[in-house]
Amino acid sequence: MRIVVLALLAVDGVLSAVTAAMLLPCYIGSVPFPVSGLISGLLNAALVWAAGRWTRSPRIAALPLWMWLITVALISMGGPADDVILGGRGVLRYGALLLIVLGVTPAAWVLWRSGRRR
Repeated sequence: MRIVVLALLAVDGVLSAVTAAMLLPCYIGSVPFPVSGLISGLLNAALVWAAGRWTRSPRIAALPLWMWLITVALISMGGPADDVILGGRGVLRYGALLLIVLGVTPAAWVLWRSGRRR
């Protein structure tokens, strides 16, 4: 049962990355606001926390976060016709970096806190 739950949490990490990348260029008025990066970071923290409840190893608990990072790395590469998902003008030019910072920081904090408790 543990392997199935951890696999589902890893798939959730992939879904979180795809959703965050697609919704990253949202605007509040005329200003780009990366709300999907913030939401994805909180979701990643919850996924890492949930994975930590199913295993004692912090490396395995980080599986959803690793899957999220791999997915963001694959999405940030150009497609077959040089399609770019993470890019744009202004702040969105740094969309991949912004998404990684906002998505990883809360989950890394959860992993760090759980490692200190053990």
